[in-house]
Amino acid sequence: MQIPYELLLGWRYTRAGRATRRNGFISFISGVSMLGIALGVAALIIVLSVMNGFQKEVRDRMLSVVSHIEIFSPYGQALPDVAKTLAEAKANPQVVGAAPFIGTQALLARGEDMKGAIVRGIDPALEGEVTDLAAALRGGALDQLVSGEFGVVLGRDLARQLGVRPGDKVTLVAPSGQVTPAGVVPRMKQMTVVGTFDSGHYEYDAGLVLLHVDDAARIFRLEGPTGIRLKLKDLHQARDVAGQLAATLSGDLLIRDWTRQNRNWFAAVQLEKRMMFIILTLIVAVAAFNLVSTLVMTVTDKRADIAILRTLGASPGSIMGVFVVQGATVGVIGTLVGLLLGLGVAFNIDVIVPALEGLLQASFLPKDIYLISRMPSDPQPSDIVPIAVISLVLAFVATLYPSWRASRVNPAEALRYE
Repeated sequence: MQIPYELLLGWRYTRAGRATRRNGFISFISGVSMLGIALGVAALIIVLSVMNGFQKEVRDRMLSVVSHIEIFSPYGQALPDVAKTLAEAKANPQVVGAAPFIGTQALLARGEDMKGAIVRGIDPALEGEVTDLAAALRGGALDQLVSGEFGVVLGRDLARQLGVRPGDKVTLVAPSGQVTPAGVVPRMKQMTVVGTFDSGHYEYDAGLVLLHVDDAARIFRLEGPTGIRLKLKDLHQARDVAGQLAATLSGDLLIRDWTRQNRNWFAAVQLEKRMMFIILTLIVAVAAFNLVSTLVMTVTDKRADIAILRTLGASPGSIMGVFVVQGATVGVIGTLVGLLLGLGVAFNIDVIVPALEGLLQASFLPKDIYLISRMPSDPQPSDIVPIAVISLVLAFVATLYPSWRASRVNPAEALRYE
C-alpha cells in the first residue's frame, strides 16, 4: 500500500526545519508550538483532576459524619411518632439504614475556654447504620455513650482547643435558659469526655459533639428525637429519594439531602471548575494558534518546493493537504505529550506535592482553611476526553488558513527569483 505523498511531505516538513535539515530533529518553531500545546493540555488535566479530587475528598469526609438524608420536625421539636416515621422511611428501597437523632447547638466550656458546638444526640446502637464515622468508632468511644452517664465524644480539634482528653470534664451550656426568681439562668450540665474522633473534615472535627440521644433529650428538655438520619444505596440518588419521601411520609416534616446541606459550597466548586476550564482552554488555544505563524513561515520557506510540485501536477488540494498534515502532526504529538504529562502528574500528585512541601518547607493546604490537608486528585474521563478533542480541533482549525495560502501560491511567481 502506497503512502500518500501529502503525508510524507507533511511529516518531513514537520521534522526538518531549515536550521536542522541535516540531523532531522524537529524544527525549533514546531517544537515550541508542540510544547505549548502539551503544557496547556497538561495544565488543564492537572487542575481539573485536583478540583475533582478536592470535591470528592471533601464530599466523602463530609458524608462520613453527615447522613445522606435528614428528616426532621419544624422548629426543632420532637418527632410526633418516631417509630412510624422510621418504618415509612425504611419502606423506600433505596434506604439501607436509619437512625434517630437530636440536632441543636450549644456552648462547650472548660475553665475560661468556651467554644460554640454542634450537638448531636445519637443512638449508639443504630448510628453505625447511617455514618461511616460511627461504624469506625464502634467498639471504642461510641459504645461508651451510655444513657444517663452524660458522656460526650468530641472532634479531635475541638478537644485540642479546649485542652481536654478522655476522662476530663466539660460543661455543656444549653441555648435556652431556665427561668428563676433571679431571672433567666442558662442551663448547664457537666459532661465527661469519653473519646474523640477524627473525620478528616475540619468543620466537624472542630465543632461537633456527640452524646447519647436520651441525655440530649434531658438536657434540652425534649420529649424525644427531633429527626431521623438515612443512608442510601446510592448517594447520588439522594435528591430523588428525598422527593419520594416527601410524598410518602406522614405528618408535617422537613426533608433535607446532603447536596442541600452544603449547596453553596458545591455550587461554588462547580462554578470555579467551569471558569478554570475556560481560562486554561485559552492557553491551549494560544498555543494551537501559534501553528498559524509556524505554517506561514514554512509556506514562505517552501514556496519554491510548492511551485515545483504544482508544475509536476500537484493540485491545490494536495498542496493544502501537505500543510494540514504538518500542523495536525504538531497538534496530535503535542496533545499526546500533554495527556501523558498531565495524567502522570495527576496520578502521582500525592507523592509530588509532599515532596515539594518538604523541599520548600511550606504547606500548600492549611487544614483550617481548605478543610483537608493533602492534595487530592481524581482524573475523570469526562474531563480528559473533551480536553483532547478541543486541543485537536483547535490545532486543525489553526492549519486551515496557512494551508489555503500555500495552495494559492503561483508557480511562476514563486520560481521567478529562484
